[in-house]
Amino acid sequence: MESLYLALGAAVLALLFGVVLARQLLGEDEGDERMREIGRLIQEGAAAFLKREYTFIAAFVVAVVTALVVFIDLDVLDKLGEAQGNLTDLPRTGISYLLGAIASASAGYIGMYVAVRANTRTTQKAREGLNPALRVAFSSGGVMGITVTGLSLLSITVLYLLFEAVGPLAGFAFGASSIALFARVGGGIYTKAADVGADLVGKVEAGLEEDDPRNPAVIADNVGDNVGDVAGMGADLFESYSGAIVATMSLAAVAVIGGGENAVFSAATDLTDHVADPFILPLLVMSVGIVASIVGTFLVRTGEDASIGQLLWALRIGIFSASGLVLAGTAGIVLALDLDWNVFLAVFAGLLAGQVIGTATEYYTAYEYSPTQKLAEQAETGAGTIVIGGLSLGMLSTAIPVLALVVAIGVTYELAGLYGIALAAVGMLSPLGITLASDAYGPVADNAGAIAEQAGLPPEVRERTDALDSLGNTTAATGKGFAIGSAVLTAMALMVTYSEVVRAQTGEALILNVLEVEVLIGLLIGALMPFIFGALTMGAVGRAAMAMVLEVRRQFTEHPGIMDGSEEPDHQRAVSIATDGAIREMVLPGAIAVAVPILVGALIGAQALGGLLMGSIASGALLALMMANAGGAWDNAKKYIESGELGGKGSDAHHAAVVGDTVGDPFKDTSGPSMNILLKLMSIVAVVFGPLFI
Repeated sequence: MESLYLALGAAVLALLFGVVLARQLLGEDEGDERMREIGRLIQEGAAAFLKREYTFIAAFVVAVVTALVVFIDLDVLDKLGEAQGNLTDLPRTGISYLLGAIASASAGYIGMYVAVRANTRTTQKAREGLNPALRVAFSSGGVMGITVTGLSLLSITVLYLLFEAVGPLAGFAFGASSIALFARVGGGIYTKAADVGADLVGKVEAGLEEDDPRNPAVIADNVGDNVGDVAGMGADLFESYSGAIVATMSLAAVAVIGGGENAVFSAATDLTDHVADPFILPLLVMSVGIVASIVGTFLVRTGEDASIGQLLWALRIGIFSASGLVLAGTAGIVLALDLDWNVFLAVFAGLLAGQVIGTATEYYTAYEYSPTQKLAEQAETGAGTIVIGGLSLGMLSTAIPVLALVVAIGVTYELAGLYGIALAAVGMLSPLGITLASDAYGPVADNAGAIAEQAGLPPEVRERTDALDSLGNTTAATGKGFAIGSAVLTAMALMVTYSEVVRAQTGEALILNVLEVEVLIGLLIGALMPFIFGALTMGAVGRAAMAMVLEVRRQFTEHPGIMDGSEEPDHQRAVSIATDGAIREMVLPGAIAVAVPILVGALIGAQALGGLLMGSIASGALLALMMANAGGAWDNAKKYIESGELGGKGSDAHHAAVVGDTVGDPFKDTSGPSMNILLKLMSIVAVVFGPLFI
């Protein structure tokens, strides 16, 4: 148990590093008064949205905590706690859920707080050069990346020390998942409604440039970059990181107590015994990942006039270096704890699979490569052909990631059984501190370019921020691939944990035979769930975007002076419309993710619930990858044309590409990334509420 204090130390180090990085960043120059004024509008809009979103989420959290205390803590888990001599006087699952929810919301808020203040500073640094702008924007992402990992590791370690049991940690993962889903869906609806309104009316109909200050939706669009792609993504990856740890620690019980041919640890019947290496191992691997990520952040830098390829390598050097340090640190842990080297190989397999998924995603979405270039060429024949081409590209792009996951699952199962599969997810996410930094800096660079445009800065400033923004689109797509890949491994591990819950209650293993009618019914419902969820979130974006389009058209019609600069557009009205639409529309998708597993388990049975988890993992993973990659390719096809290819800005090809990007926006920023949370949330709901269905 002494090893847990190493995890605590790494978590505290992460948070301290985040504070130092934030203080340094906030000490940078914000630019002139016009830049600061635009920055304040973005800050106020983002804060107003989060206040309303978190108010709704707080009510949801109170309701769920009450349900957990009444139906779980006072019934099943308290009895288990008495048997193990734990803290039975506390509602363990309820407390864990509350902490998970608070930590997840905090991770998103901290990331957004820093991002909306880093954007003006990035713009100012872009006046000096490309590398200074990259360093400031990347530091902003680094604050969120290191804060997410530090908060998660600290919370889980404290809970494990407090309760001396793994069971309550499922409540923590449940809290993180439920908040992440609402944050990702709500933020995604907001940002895409604003983006679509700004593009379709401002750019296509009115012929304005990107981020033209005369566009009434431009501030709402800038706010959306932060509430969706920063706050939502922070909560999302906090949930991914936490879920991987909890799933691995939960499966440690199978490896330690269950024994069998796949057990790789010495038998131990007391979970609080010092022979608890499988429980502590994921915490130690993540601790190494935190230190490695901190080192990696210092290696990210580039020269002036760097190409997109050189910028990509600037980030790769940091990520690859951190991954190498994780492997070296894991090897040291294996030696120190005298573990089987198969554990090290499982972590390595997870890291390798993550890199394969990331590279494949980059190939299909970056405009330096032929798939996106050919997609851009299809814009020359109209919007219809580029939409068809993007759907085809997205479907094809699922092959390599899924095959990488298949190989990783097969290899890690042979190495360390079911525990090895979960450990692969830990390996994949261990350098999250730096991979998330490379993802989260993109919205800051995007905002920086918008501020440069609205403040009337010299063209070379916008050129530098556009280079960083284009790179951010690629790294964002890569980050989504990592999240989806780890979601599959984590959801599988949680499904096995659910089967252990059934076995603990009935004394018999849960066997999911698809020829059994209950399993088949559950499987079909599970396969349906991602499509229903995707339809609801896409429809929500469409409805919210329609309201935004009508508002922008109204302002242009009723206030013609906006176009000649004699009247100011009403930015606050556009922000309010996007906020109202997002809060209203996020409720139903979030509710069904929690309600459907409970209803299937209660009405049909435990077998059907197991089938539901199988079906959701299979269809959800493919749909999420397709949507994320198609959306990323459409976005970068538009940017490829805007760089001067195929007629450049204002051409017919550009107008068609804008339509393709409009379709792809909710694909890649709302429905696609939310899908991986859906898979894990349904799995963790099954684990937490499973005893009630047996």
